[in-house]
Amino acid sequence: MNIKAVALDIDGTITDPTRKLCLSAAEAIQKVEKQGIPVIIVTGNILCFTMATSVLLGASGGLVAENGGVVISRDEVKVLGDYEKSKLAFDYLKSKEDVEKVGFSDLRVSEIALRRTVPVNQVKNTLKDFDIEVYDTQFALHLTDPQVNKGSSLELITGELGIKTRDIMAVGDSENDIDFLKVAGLKVAVANGDNELKKMADYITTKKYGDGVKEAIERFIL
Repeated sequence: MNIKAVALDIDGTITDPTRKLCLSAAEAIQKVEKQGIPVIIVTGNILCFTMATSVLLGASGGLVAENGGVVISRDEVKVLGDYEKSKLAFDYLKSKEDVEKVGFSDLRVSEIALRRTVPVNQVKNTLKDFDIEVYDTQFALHLTDPQVNKGSSLELITGELGIKTRDIMAVGDSENDIDFLKVAGLKVAVANGDNELKKMADYITTKKYGDGVKEAIERFIL
């Protein structure tokens, strides 16, 4: 397979359990970029954090933030998710459950992220009548517009880059990564990944977190 771009999640994929960036992954990303293969960051994080991470890593392919609700492609910011759907769901959820937003959640423009104080299935059941998607990233619970996801937003970016999704290697770890792995030609789950993600993966790394990303890059690109 001739890989023309790499799409990477952040939390739990290129970071460790304490959310520290794995240097092994950072070094591998820079080697990929030096070969002229763009790296696209695809995450549930807020836009400003995603932008900073992308710049520090030297990732040139654009980025997907807030689980597909916001993208940056060719230096243009596009807000795709409907924040009002998330707000309506959150207001109702707060009246029924003891929930609170994660730090800096108010900086989000397309979704709301909550602390994991209530089981995800309980949140999903409470919000079953709302037009909302609930994701558990193992770091937060995300209330997201179901009309957008990491996969559809990745397709938007790669379309503007002139790259077919079948020529992309995608690497992730959690259930909210399923959508963008689905559209990629090569699907990789790191060893610490969610079981559902591993079931659909073409390759499961033997190593966890950033070391797994390095392993995949060295195996399929370098």
